[in-house]
Amino acid sequence: MSETLKDRLKAKALAEGFASFGVCRPDAVPQLPDRLATFVEEGRHGQMGWMEERMTWRSDPAALWPEARSVVMLAEPYTPEHDPLEVLKQRDRAAVSVYAQNRDYHDIVKKRLKRVGRWLVEDAGCEIKVFVDTAPVMEKPLAAAAGLGWQGKHTNLLSRELGNWFFIGAIFTTAELEPDQAGVENCGSCTACLDICPTDAFPAPYQLDARRCISYLTIEHKGPVPEDLRAKMGNRIYGCDDCLAACPWNKFAVEATEIRYAAREDLVAPSLRDLAGLDDGAFRAMFSGSPIKRIGRDRFVRNVLYAVGNSGDATLKDVAVGLIDDPAPEVADAARWAVARL
Repeated sequence: MSETLKDRLKAKALAEGFASFGVCRPDAVPQLPDRLATFVEEGRHGQMGWMEERMTWRSDPAALWPEARSVVMLAEPYTPEHDPLEVLKQRDRAAVSVYAQNRDYHDIVKKRLKRVGRWLVEDAGCEIKVFVDTAPVMEKPLAAAAGLGWQGKHTNLLSRELGNWFFIGAIFTTAELEPDQAGVENCGSCTACLDICPTDAFPAPYQLDARRCISYLTIEHKGPVPEDLRAKMGNRIYGCDDCLAACPWNKFAVEATEIRYAAREDLVAPSLRDLAGLDDGAFRAMFSGSPIKRIGRDRFVRNVLYAVGNSGDATLKDVAVGLIDDPAPEVADAARWAVARL
């Protein structure tokens, strides 16, 4: 049997370093508009106003680019070499989400996508658009429709071959490619991801209330975090990996092949004292090229101070006292809260 365009494209994608490849039609998830509308109507998107503002595009990939005929979904592993839950026991240290412990994945994945996309343009004479988590594209449902896996009870994408430690990229194209079979849900009766969530952010299996999710609270939420959630954040200062780390399917996770995802030694379990002392310049220098940089020094130090308040370590009290008069209101508020806790 002669090799198809899709066969050649898959070979190119795997050669570039992607671990999984699948294709779906732009209209492969007809239930998207209703699901997204319900999520927004219930306010579960919190302060992420862009979800509501661009809902038409986000809920209908065909509306984003009407000329697209196929969506190529690709997965790239960032599997950690260490147990990301271990640092939660070290109360004077900070827990940083695995994906943010080195270079910004947006840049790495997008460049890889563009190389695959350019090859497709040259080979098929088609048009393409590439997306990595920054455009109004519902990557996880599309990836499930393309057969890369299924959305687990924690709403993240799961794969028999990759576990759940992987990034997703999309190539929309005018080329006609044969779609793959959609992924089949394989969570069974397991509730490990739901049970481990520190803030009860899952109202039900397969549903997330972002307003209670520590990843949302530490990254997207502006201003002070609601007081009833601060103690539950523990020492997590940027993102949260609990539901991902708890998944039994990770026993099949493959190693990350991209060295730039390997954890920086200074971000595996950094000192809360050191991080709290960062001014804007030092913050920018430390996190140059990191996804952490985008939340800015003030939100970052706010998160660090919640961790200081949760540490139970009286020797860190001076750290919080020193920031009570910080010019940033959210930092000063967090400092006062931490002092009261200690």
